[in-house]
Amino acid sequence: MKKIIFGIVLSLCSLATFAQRYNGENKISPAEKLNDEYCTGLFKSYDGIIFDMQNENETAQGYKNILNWLNGRVSGLQIYYTQDKIPVPFIRNTRASIFVDETPVEPADLNNISVADIAMIKIIKGPFAGAVGNGGGGTIAIYTLKGDDDGDDDDD
Repeated sequence: MKKIIFGIVLSLCSLATFAQRYNGENKISPAEKLNDEYCTGLFKSYDGIIFDMQNENETAQGYKNILNWLNGRVSGLQIYYTQDKIPVPFIRNTRASIFVDETPVEPADLNNISVADIAMIKIIKGPFAGAVGNGGGGTIAIYTLKGDDDGDDDDD
């Protein structure tokens, strides 16, 4: 009986989410728009926390490494440092996988990416099938600005 009630409640929640997302006007949130614009394949799921760095750029400008900026902004995400002072992300006490434009990178590689060049960050807290070992520690997906997103309006 409990399974039937749980199934009904789950179905109603799914229906409510679908109706909310597609209520005839096909409204999507800015985060969903960014997700659709930048993410592909396994990264495209709507699970995760999305940061629009084009709008957060002012608060992030003082940081050399984007992981330092993320520290304290996502529950369950902790940044630890190696002896060489390289930030390493952990989600729920398990090392997180890092991707830049959907390509796996090491934490030290993020020192070479300017915070001003980042368009979006997506934090996936649960296991992620696209990561090595299914990314049991979660995933941080960083997307850099595309050529047409850099803010220059020189179309000459």
